[in-house]
Amino acid sequence: MSKLVSPSILSADFGNLQKEIDMLNRSRADWIHLDIMDGVFVPNISFGLPVVKAVSKLTAKPLDVHLMIVNPEKYAEKFCKAGASILTVQYEACVHLHGTVQHIKSLGMKAGVALNPHTPVSSVENIIGDIDLLLIMSVNPGFGGQTFIARSTDKIRQAGDLITRSGSGALIEVDGGIYLENAGAIYSAGADVLVSGNAVFSAANPQDYIAKLKEI
Repeated sequence: MSKLVSPSILSADFGNLQKEIDMLNRSRADWIHLDIMDGVFVPNISFGLPVVKAVSKLTAKPLDVHLMIVNPEKYAEKFCKAGASILTVQYEACVHLHGTVQHIKSLGMKAGVALNPHTPVSSVENIIGDIDLLLIMSVNPGFGGQTFIARSTDKIRQAGDLITRSGSGALIEVDGGIYLENAGAIYSAGADVLVSGNAVFSAANPQDYIAKLKEI
């Protein structure tokens, strides 16, 4: 099991974005998580391609881009050109999920699929062998700072069982309501990658907080 941390810049100070990315560069963060929201698939609008492109110029860390948008397949190539290393799409937003995953991989990116809290792990049984990342949303997507949905740990275990049974090499990423207080239990359930935004950027020492998330 990996212990990777992907801080979400949704909670960063966008008035000082270069300073925030410099801090992440100096930290033990493995990836940088970027949440793309369109106000249609989720009830919020975050940022788009210009911010991804700007961040990619400021860091050598992989950009872990999560598309919470409708018709994500239309934008895969643009996000690749903007600097995405990992591109995750929502299961619920994809009519032709297999084709979308193959398209992402053909562009040279790692392909991820995210599941909303109400979507069962069994939904990805026929795609798990094709993806590099399975993202379990442990809050309802759209806003930072929400409370972790407790039964998400059961869902993480189910994801681990599916990955083991299928022989998939997919990593399990978990996003939503993750703090030092619950990170240990989330790792123990089988998570490989923790996305943390509010907890990291509101900490007195964000670099120290990231280090503790990795060492827990």
